[in-house]
Amino acid sequence: MYDLPGGSWTVGAGLGLLSLVGWAGLLADRFGDAVGTSGASRAADVVARVGCGAAAVAPIVFLVSGLQGRNCRSYESGCAYISGTGPAVLVYVAVTGGLGWLFYRRRRAVLDERRARERDRLRKLRKKGKGKSRRAAAGR
Repeated sequence: MYDLPGGSWTVGAGLGLLSLVGWAGLLADRFGDAVGTSGASRAADVVARVGCGAAAVAPIVFLVSGLQGRNCRSYESGCAYISGTGPAVLVYVAVTGGLGWLFYRRRRAVLDERRARERDRLRKLRKKGKGKSRRAAAGR
């Protein structure tokens, strides 16, 4: 894979994107409602989550497997350092860290805006005298 155009940089960036897509799939249900309640849809949801989990973790395992082990002897053929793995790991960390941070900031901005709109809506209701009774009814 390291012989692709762009070499290890392309591999690191591609695996970083794959990892981000996997994490987005794992966390998708956290931001929305469940797809369905039937047995088949629950099974499909579990299969999709397992696939997303594999997509999130497999690139890390692949990249780390190319680095030389801590207790690895240089004469063992199965644990030799694969050239290009170091830069691929660095690009992977940069891509997942940078894009992950951007997605996190975007999501937080959307949630903050939604909360601000809800506060404004409640403030307007309270000005009209309608928000207090709703709040008191919800507190009971």
